[in-house]
Amino acid sequence: MNPIVTISGSPAARSRSAHLLHVAENALHAHDIPVRRIDVRELPAAALVHADFGNPAVRAALALVEEAQAVVIATPLYKASYSGLLKTFLDLLPRSALASKPVLPFATGGSLAHLLALDYALKPVLASLGAQHVLGNVFATECEISLVDGAYTLSGAIAQRLADAVDALMAALDDAAALRRLRQPRMVQSAA
Repeated sequence: MNPIVTISGSPAARSRSAHLLHVAENALHAHDIPVRRIDVRELPAAALVHADFGNPAVRAALALVEEAQAVVIATPLYKASYSGLLKTFLDLLPRSALASKPVLPFATGGSLAHLLALDYALKPVLASLGAQHVLGNVFATECEISLVDGAYTLSGAIAQRLADAVDALMAALDDAAALRRLRQPRMVQSAA
């Protein structure tokens, strides 16, 4: 089974958006779905900025996206847009990188004023990469993901929206698998 690839566009190792990915990854693991994460901040900066497709780390990350059955993307929102770090990675993906893959976007922002940034900034880029099935996004404010004793905690409403989003992703994967089965050529039995 191909993995679901999660992509963290946060420049920080510990962040609210990375925590959303972590919670979703745990839920997917509970369904016995293999998950592979790309932390864009761990890719070589020069290779990202200079679009060095020969860099082994960049090639490996691009290959993960290519083989993925679905992609989950998480980003902090800055100045009403997704992170520049995420943009540098998305710019390296081929035009059809997200074709035939359900895509689930997550974002975190300081306030509800950034709520529509996913629709106006990120979703057009995902569509340009061939994404035809972008699931409903999950947006959380800083107030909904609190830092308590060094650990992030989700509010009940965000935890439920995240669980619902993972369930919607699982349903999309089930629908895609059923469609593939319908499209497979049927064996014709010969009369003896």
